[in-house]
Amino acid sequence: MRVATRANGTPDGELVLVSSDGKRCISAGDAAPNLLSAMDNWDEFATALQGHCNRLAAGEGEELDAAALRSPLPRSWQWLDGSAFHNHGELMQIAFHLPPIATDRPLMYQGQSDRFYGPGDDIPFVSEADGIDFEGEFGVIVDAVPMGVSPAEAERHIRLIVQINDWSLRAIAPIEMKTGFGWVQAKPPCSAAPFAATPDELGEGWRDGRVCLDLLVEWNGQRFGQVNGGEMAFSFPELIAHAARTRDLVAGTIIGSGTVSNRDYAVRGSACISERRAIEIIAGGAPATPFMAFGDRVRMVGRADDGTEPFGAIAQRVVKA
Repeated sequence: MRVATRANGTPDGELVLVSSDGKRCISAGDAAPNLLSAMDNWDEFATALQGHCNRLAAGEGEELDAAALRSPLPRSWQWLDGSAFHNHGELMQIAFHLPPIATDRPLMYQGQSDRFYGPGDDIPFVSEADGIDFEGEFGVIVDAVPMGVSPAEAERHIRLIVQINDWSLRAIAPIEMKTGFGWVQAKPPCSAAPFAATPDELGEGWRDGRVCLDLLVEWNGQRFGQVNGGEMAFSFPELIAHAARTRDLVAGTIIGSGTVSNRDYAVRGSACISERRAIEIIAGGAPATPFMAFGDRVRMVGRADDGTEPFGAIAQRVVKA
């Protein structure tokens, strides 16, 4: 099953089911007015909409207006972002002149969840001097997760998988990190690709609790990276169990993988500018790639081995606020 949210004048939008080719949709109607409400009773929701899924598979449904699509969850109760790719973490330590973090636990922070930009929205920023950067990653949406779950138990609570652009302001991040508190100014709202997919929709692309798909990133029409999500050092079930160690997770919580990053970055490239700059520092002593400027565009799309794109694409432009 794939779902999307289209604008209808309400904060949470209208929930629709989407065909496998991404061209047709059927409204969820009375089964669930929006995705946030559907997460509260996911099993009942999925059962109630099986007939709609069958109709889509048979070729029924109205034409999907891509321009009307918002983030699958335009807002949620909680956004927790991990940093589950060791290669990215090691390179970031160089970029920010940080000592290694001595822990065997997943790294995670709680970010802004009251708004997620839609896949085609212009993204406003105050100043280019803040170091505007994109970060491509994958994420999962869970139903209600009880405190203290094991990773094996946590996997059963993964209901949907999403693709995310976790915007960052790199000039501000080191300042906030030195305070010992969390990010506020350095982490504006994230963006999300238009479709959220159940794990079975990914087929072999969902293995060992990881999204084993390529994430293609283009900056101003030029290839920037083609990284694969399979190198996560911690799986999504492990990230969920970490987040729920001392608290319940409310239905609709989104948990991110952190920036997708691969060891063979010479071939694969990167999913964020700061990582490329770190690579340039290692190679030549100084970064050569600038951060984003107003008018710049970024495009991200997750792609399976068979060429399908289960989440659709994020295609956005940076503008002055």
